[in-house]
Amino acid sequence: MAIVHDVMPVFELFQPTTIDDTIALLDKYRKDAWVMAGGLDTFDWLKDRNKRPKVVVDLSGVQELKGIKASSDGGIEIGATTTLTDVTKNPIVKEKYPLLMQAAGLVASPQIRNQGTLGGNISQDARCWYYRAGWTCYRAGGNICYADTPTAINREHAIFDANRCVAVNPSDTAPALIALDAKMVIRSTRGERVVDAENYFIGPAVDITRMTVLQPGELLTSIRVPATWAGTQFYFEKVRERQVWDFPMVNVAAALKVSNGTIQGSRIVVNAVAAHPMRLRSVEDAVAGKPRNEETANMACELAVQGAQPLQHNQYKIPLVRNLVRRAIRGEAQA
Repeated sequence: MAIVHDVMPVFELFQPTTIDDTIALLDKYRKDAWVMAGGLDTFDWLKDRNKRPKVVVDLSGVQELKGIKASSDGGIEIGATTTLTDVTKNPIVKEKYPLLMQAAGLVASPQIRNQGTLGGNISQDARCWYYRAGWTCYRAGGNICYADTPTAINREHAIFDANRCVAVNPSDTAPALIALDAKMVIRSTRGERVVDAENYFIGPAVDITRMTVLQPGELLTSIRVPATWAGTQFYFEKVRERQVWDFPMVNVAAALKVSNGTIQGSRIVVNAVAAHPMRLRSVEDAVAGKPRNEETANMACELAVQGAQPLQHNQYKIPLVRNLVRRAIRGEAQA
């Protein structure tokens, strides 16, 4: 077991004030650079000395990365370092995208939401305690997954898409953004690329060392949320062991277009069950054209858990996913 030192390793700190200067630094130092937004995930890594970057690039002084504005297509664009609190309080988000407001409002505690950023919440690293404690697992460059052994503590790990690593994506806002068909804007010295939120996250079969498509030298600058699902019927629910601080055991985000009681289209996403948020396309296809009722909900929830492969201590996630999807389809009020 790694020893927690609570003393940060030596690094060089840069505090740019523009996106261009930030990108220039990331391009220069590439794998040796660590990007810090709110710092909540960063300080954990640095204090435990499990990450030892030569350079830390602090984004707090880059005003271009903050704020929420209306876009020409009727949607909104959110700067990557906009705090989660600002997301929950923004009047446009409240009116058009309460799904995102609810998801952001359930992250950790008010103090953390005041400091934590939207970009940081969706880009944080895996929360597996073996990995975080410095064990040399597959994700850390070793040749074993300590969470997938007969004596492992794996109550909060993956039931889908495991490939050597069974860590899960811990974000609350990520499934909401996928359900809203959001797009991630990424910049580097090579220019700008825009990635669908669904494709921003990757699993261990693609690259076991990363949770997102961000490459060395790249910076997530903003999140664009189109008007496509604005004002539709939303459902978000997060199950956790404590009311604050905890990461999700499972969460669900759903956006549904309903006309005369019939589901015309939907986006249904669950998280904390795989290394990436999972859009349930088979469920979306199955409920299209069906009435929003108990029968449809029961059919959908069974489809949602097809292919699940639980570990020794997380079998409970299967009925949990089933019930969250059932409630999302029914649209029942949350307690």
